[in-house]
Amino acid sequence: MGLNRLDAGSPDMRGPRRPYGASGSPLHRSLDPATGNKERYWIGRDYKNKTEAERALRHWLSDHEAGTLVPRSDMTVGQLMDSWLARHRGEDTTREGYEPKIRLHIKPHIGTVKVVEVTDERLDELYRLLEAKPIEANGNKPLGPKSVRHVHNIISAALDSVTGPRKLLTVNPAHTASPPTERQIKAAQPDFPTLNDQETAHFLRQIWEPCGNRACDGLSHHCLRDAPLWTSYAATSCRRSETLGWMWDLIHWDDCAIELAWVVVEEGNTYRLRKLTKDGDDNAIIYVDQALMNVLKWQRERQQAEKERLGPLWVDHGLVFARDGFKLQKGRTAGGPQDPEKVSARWRTVRARMKLPEDFRLHDWRASKITNDLDNHENPVEVSANARHHSPGYTMARYGRRRAEGAKKLAASSAARIGLSSLV
Repeated sequence: MGLNRLDAGSPDMRGPRRPYGASGSPLHRSLDPATGNKERYWIGRDYKNKTEAERALRHWLSDHEAGTLVPRSDMTVGQLMDSWLARHRGEDTTREGYEPKIRLHIKPHIGTVKVVEVTDERLDELYRLLEAKPIEANGNKPLGPKSVRHVHNIISAALDSVTGPRKLLTVNPAHTASPPTERQIKAAQPDFPTLNDQETAHFLRQIWEPCGNRACDGLSHHCLRDAPLWTSYAATSCRRSETLGWMWDLIHWDDCAIELAWVVVEEGNTYRLRKLTKDGDDNAIIYVDQALMNVLKWQRERQQAEKERLGPLWVDHGLVFARDGFKLQKGRTAGGPQDPEKVSARWRTVRARMKLPEDFRLHDWRASKITNDLDNHENPVEVSANARHHSPGYTMARYGRRRAEGAKKLAASSAARIGLSSLV
């Protein structure tokens, strides 16, 4: 049963056509959720007689009252995305992550399609296109399965907002679409490098070696300025943003604990200090060894000396790893949050000097710490809690990735138990 809309105030106000040759035609007035205006809907099919037309009207009214009939709307996918993103209640960084995917991967392909005309087949065509077509913003490479799945999640969430009784859609077509599966995503994920405990220990010894320059006093000289920061990444499973947000007044010295309440995040071409809200974990505490506490005490002494040296040029924010006065530009102050990208750039320099794998990122310290803890049979519950994961199962599935070594140990143990070596 087709429906046509006669918009009030439109240039053509001749009224609905007569479907069965009688005076008037079945009409119903309803609210268009896309515009908030009352619209006139009429049955746009030629029926053989008045009885058939009235029967169609009764069915139409029944479906409408039951909420199974969807009003027509000219809202496009692009308009829906703009409206949905503007109303999104997530973090600023979350919205900023959605915006480029909507602008680059959704709107150019289905932005002009009416929401009521979106089908799972059309969405599948979009996903296959993104997986196959080189994209300039992605280094002239197609999107990976994880990114395509993220695009799907955005589309699905936006369509959910207009799905339901008396809304634009009765069912969400994204729910029956076929985005990349979790297995495909996992298979495509690169196996990022990790350092084992011995390699980590060697790295830490090297970064704490003074440069030997005659001006090096072992405290304020720039050769060791980042040693406490790199040590903190290696000794904890904190993310880059979390470590840069450590606060002195949130370090519990007697308990060897650090409260994570702030992060330094990038926003477009800038960065800022904000409250930690990732995964709803806004009062996270990690426990560390006294040895790391001694490193932080050394950092506090160095920072205090820097404050005295800079005087009014130091504007204190209470940060453990604040921006110091090394090569401080004219008109700038120290003491505030560090630029995360500059921290990563300094790490790349250290990585090359220490001859670490070229693709070893700061975030890979987190993977190394978690993986090494699991390899050494530490309690997965505690490992997961210190990593702030939602469950030990996720930690084991995501980071227990040294399958070859573990599988060999399992095979040897099993063979010994059943006496396999005595057979031949």
